[in-house]
Amino acid sequence: MTDTALANLENLYRIFTVPEAPDSTLGAVDQAISENVADFLQKHIVALERSLDDIENDFTASKIPEEPSFVSDYAEFVKQKLVAQSVHTAAPGFVGHMTSALPYFMLPLSRIMTALNQNLVKVETSKAFTPMERQVLAMMHHLIYGQTEGFYNQWIHDSQSALGAFCSGGTIANTTALWVARNHLCAPDGEFSGIAKAGLFKSLQHLGCDGLAILVSRRAHYSFGKAVDLLGIGRDNLVLVDIDYDSRIDMQALRAEYLKLQQQNIRPLAVVGIAGTTETGHVDPLNELADFAAEIGCHFHVDAAWGGPTLFSDRHRHLLAGIERADSVTIDAHKQLYVPMGAGMVLFKDPLALSAIEHHANYILRHGSKDLGSHTLEGSRPGMAMLVHAGLSIIGRKGYELLIDLGIERARHFADLINQHPNFELITAPELNILTYRYNPAWLQDKMGQLDKDQQQKVNCLLDLVVQEVQKRQREAGKTFVSRTRLLSALYPDGQISVFRSVLANPLTTDEILSVVLQEQCAIVKETEVQNLMTEIEQICG
Repeated sequence: MTDTALANLENLYRIFTVPEAPDSTLGAVDQAISENVADFLQKHIVALERSLDDIENDFTASKIPEEPSFVSDYAEFVKQKLVAQSVHTAAPGFVGHMTSALPYFMLPLSRIMTALNQNLVKVETSKAFTPMERQVLAMMHHLIYGQTEGFYNQWIHDSQSALGAFCSGGTIANTTALWVARNHLCAPDGEFSGIAKAGLFKSLQHLGCDGLAILVSRRAHYSFGKAVDLLGIGRDNLVLVDIDYDSRIDMQALRAEYLKLQQQNIRPLAVVGIAGTTETGHVDPLNELADFAAEIGCHFHVDAAWGGPTLFSDRHRHLLAGIERADSVTIDAHKQLYVPMGAGMVLFKDPLALSAIEHHANYILRHGSKDLGSHTLEGSRPGMAMLVHAGLSIIGRKGYELLIDLGIERARHFADLINQHPNFELITAPELNILTYRYNPAWLQDKMGQLDKDQQQKVNCLLDLVVQEVQKRQREAGKTFVSRTRLLSALYPDGQISVFRSVLANPLTTDEILSVVLQEQCAIVKETEVQNLMTEIEQICG
C-alpha cells in the first residue's frame, strides 16, 4: 500500500521546520542546481519539446487539491512537467530576448533572501535590509548623477527623503516617475488641495488646461501606455513622436507635436527619452531632450531600463550623455545587472521629489519613520536590493564594464557577419547591443531598387512570411533562438517589415554561436515551405 500525505498540524509544522534530506527528490534537485546550474539546466530543459497545447493538459485541474502531496512527489512533478518544459534562457544560443545567464552566486543568495523573507515595506519587517536598499539606491544614483560625497552623506539615510525606489520592474518604475511628475505639477496651491485629494478634473481646472500629455518616441516601451491609463492622463494623450533614420526621436517632429498640444490647450506633463529602446537598442538625444524639457518647463524622464548599465563603461558611457540632466531615470537590475527577475529601480535627481507621492498609515509608514514603503507604489516587497548589492560588490564597476563592453563588441561582430553574408540584410545597426536583420538574398537586394512600389510591397510581405516561418522553426528546434518584431525602416519607408531581433547580453555567447545562428537560418530557408515563398518572390521579380 502506497503511503499518502496527511493534512494534520504535525505534518504542517514539519514542512515549516524540517528541511528536505539531501537524498530526497527535492534535496537531489536542490543539490544538482547548487553544484552546477548550467549543467542541470542543459540536461533538464528542452525548449518546446512538447507543444504548448500538450503542456496545457498538465495544468487543467481547476479545483484545489483536497489532500496534501508529499514534497518529494511535488518536486518530481516540477522536474518533469515544469522544469523540463521551461525555456533555457541561460543558453549561449538564446540571443532573442533581454533575459540572460545569471552569475552562479545569485542562486544561493536568492535562497537566503527567500529564507529571511524580509518585507521592505517597513523597518519592522526588514531591519538591516532597509539601509541596504537605501545604499543600493545611492550607488545607482551616484552612477547616474555623480553628486559629491557630502550630498550622499546627507541624503542616503534621511528619513524625510529617498533617492529613488525599488520596484518589481520597469513598468512600475516608469509609472512611479510619471506619478511623481503629475503630483508635482498638480501640487497643493492655495485653496487647491492637490491632485491626490482633489482628483484630475479639478487639477485641470486649476491649471487652466484641457488635458495633460506625455511626449515620447514611437520606440517607447508599452509600459507608458499602462502608466497614462492608470494616472488618468489617457492613452490618447500619450504622444508617440516619429523617429529619424537612426531610430531616435525626431526633434523636429517633437516640436511639431508640442505645437499641436498648445493649440488643443493640452499641457505637457513630461518628455521621455529612451536609453536603449526595446526593439533596436538605440539611445535618444538626451541632451537635446533635456534642453527641450527645460524650455517648455516639464519633467524630463529617461527610460534606461535596458541601457542604463552602459554608464559602467568608460568607453561607451558617452552614448548616454545628458542622462545626468534627467529628473528621473528607470533602470532594471534584472536586465544588464544580471539579477533574477523582479528588480527594477527609479532614481530621482532631487532627493525630495518622492515626497509628492508620500503616504502613511497608523500601523506602519508612520511620519518620521524610515519605512521605504511610504515612497513606493507597491506595498509588500521582497529584499531584491540584497541581490543587486551582491552584484555591485562581487562583480564591481570594472566587472560590469567588461560585460557591457563585451556585449557591444559582440553585437558589432554579429552585425559584421550579417553584412558580410550575401543572404542577410542588416536593418538596424547596434548602437548598444541589440540589432535587427532579415533574410534577403543578395540577388533580391540588388533587384529591390528596380521594382515599382506595388512590387516592392508584395515582396516585402512575402519576406515578412519568410522571417516569421524561419523564426518559428528555429525556436521550435530549440538549438538557437532569436526573437522577431515589426518596425519601420529607413531602407523601406513605405511600411513596417518583419525582422529578426538579436540581444547580445549573455557573456556565455560566443562568435562561433552567432555564426551557427545564421547557418541554422539558412538551412531552414531551404525547407519546402520557405522555398515556396521564395519562388513567389522570384515570380514577382520576373
